[in-house]
Amino acid sequence: MVYKKLLQIQTSLKAPKSQYNKFGNYNYRNCEDILEAVKPLLKELNVVVVITDDIVFLEGRFYVKATAKLIDIEDGTSIENVAFAREEESKTKMDGSQITGASSSYARKYALNGLFAIDDTRDSDTTNKGENSDKKQKQAIKSTPRNNTVVCPKCGGEMKENITMKTGNVISPEEFISRYGMCDKCKKKEKENLKNAGSDCSRENKDVIQKVS
Repeated sequence: MVYKKLLQIQTSLKAPKSQYNKFGNYNYRNCEDILEAVKPLLKELNVVVVITDDIVFLEGRFYVKATAKLIDIEDGTSIENVAFAREEESKTKMDGSQITGASSSYARKYALNGLFAIDDTRDSDTTNKGENSDKKQKQAIKSTPRNNTVVCPKCGGEMKENITMKTGNVISPEEFISRYGMCDKCKKKEKENLKNAGSDCSRENKDVIQKVS
């Protein structure tokens, strides 16, 4: 069963942050780091991961849609996760193919993050020595780049802003969609629909009781 093997990967995978951003002074991991770390586990559990890209056109802009699929080669069952990244119309010192490649790498990384339950929310506020501070975390949140807007796979709308959870934690649009499979607006509508459905059910039960009486 692929879900059981996915659980083993999620609880065992250690993907080091081997990349370094000199401008932001922090360590981070990319798509290649995740794939390199997960390969031994794939071999051990007899599963494979396949990543594919699609180009989608939404509201006048092109997006790279990356799909990361984990397949159990023993029974053929699979599970997948999707992430989006918007292509910039132009970028300094980059041609069209490089822009698409950069967006693809970004989308693939977050597709893998969602599939393997990798948390990247502390990348930009962790220094070389692994020291964190509230001040740096707030600065990182304020300066979060908007070059790669995330698209909701459910409604197709753009999600740009960080989300503050009830616990007080701030998560990126990418992590929110990876966690819930939809944007914050769709999540809110879903809760309202469930609440309304529960109210309708209660009214129906009440009517039935009155008729029986």
